[in-house]
Amino acid sequence: MADESPLIRSLRAAVAAAPGDVPLRLHFAELLLAEGRSDEAVTEAAVALQHAPGDAAARALMVRAMGLPPAAPETPVVQERAEAPAVPESPPAPVRPEPKSSFDWAAAEEQVSDVVGPRFLEEPQAEGGDGLTGDAAAWDVDAPGAVRLADVGGMTDVKERLEAAFLAPMRNPELRRLYGKSLRGGLLLYGPPGCGKTFIARAVAGELGANFLTVSLSDVLDMWIGASEKNIHDIFETARRQAPCVVFLDELDALGGKRSRTHNNGLRNVVNQLLTELDGIASGAGNEGVFVLAATNVPWDVDIALRRPGRLDRTLLVLPPDAPAREAILRYHLRERPIEAVDLGKLVKATEDFSGADLAHLCETAAETALLDSARTGSVRLITTKDLLGAAKQLRPSTEPWFSAARNVAMFANEGGLYDDLLAYLKRKRKL
Repeated sequence: MADESPLIRSLRAAVAAAPGDVPLRLHFAELLLAEGRSDEAVTEAAVALQHAPGDAAARALMVRAMGLPPAAPETPVVQERAEAPAVPESPPAPVRPEPKSSFDWAAAEEQVSDVVGPRFLEEPQAEGGDGLTGDAAAWDVDAPGAVRLADVGGMTDVKERLEAAFLAPMRNPELRRLYGKSLRGGLLLYGPPGCGKTFIARAVAGELGANFLTVSLSDVLDMWIGASEKNIHDIFETARRQAPCVVFLDELDALGGKRSRTHNNGLRNVVNQLLTELDGIASGAGNEGVFVLAATNVPWDVDIALRRPGRLDRTLLVLPPDAPAREAILRYHLRERPIEAVDLGKLVKATEDFSGADLAHLCETAAETALLDSARTGSVRLITTKDLLGAAKQLRPSTEPWFSAARNVAMFANEGGLYDDLLAYLKRKRKL
């Protein structure tokens, strides 16, 4: 909110980043209560109780936030025993008084029912079952996240292409109907490893306000014949029930590799089942509200049938972070480290072609250098530009081997212009 104090905004961001940190959430709720924002304080206390059921501090805070009198203290049992008369011949059983509490938990639950979900599943377990009610319980579906494309530093070209090819048609159903634009098909993100493809996929889900379901090879493969194909079907059925939902196929080259190179019938059948689900005919209801994103470092190893129209027919090259993105990533990884007069401009220039993972490792290396110096001298010193530039000289961009392999593909296997964007980048960077 625009009228929030900087402290409230900072704590709100910290709570969003660490939702399971109960003491932090309670501290945030205390500040909200101090500012007279009782309803928000009740909400935060309720979420804290969801993470830590029975937490005394959270319960006490909720009582205060709702303006109810505190619960009466329970009469100690020890005192009753001390005041009891001498043991008679047939002593009556001592009766412990019921604890008195003026807090109406039912009313509190009703007030925050739209914030806090049920703590336990109420559906009865089937006889001989495993406690899962249907296939949806077997797959973790993340609720719509707070990550948006605005949280992705730099990468203006990537954002513009995402908006034009994927997001704009989905945000404008009237224009989509006017121009006969179909929502079928998905988006394939490809590029060097460590450049943020998964983060961009989550940001797209956030832009769409959709649930997020990540699928990797380990989620699908099974030792039993037919089980892997069933897993693929169950994943898409879960996404259809949880629509709108983004299904993110991570490491697509492992999950949907070229069948011509696969001698394992199980993997070939997985690709066949994946094609069927992408066509949306398995359930008879289609894939309305199911958006498919996939990521791979080696798109040339993906089965060509997966990239036909109506499937993963749009591609987006995710390159190493540009200068604004590198600055944002460096700021993020240095935000909680002791630094002094760091020249980000010099550092950004020295890290051309570094991936996001490379930049994180660079900050780790510089921090390690300063830590070792402090340990040797017995005097704590801050991380400086010299430490960071020294770390940059020690490291080589992990993207170089990828570009070496991609260069041959872009030059000699660019069938149908699949890699025109990669070829243009290589020419621009004089890597050909």
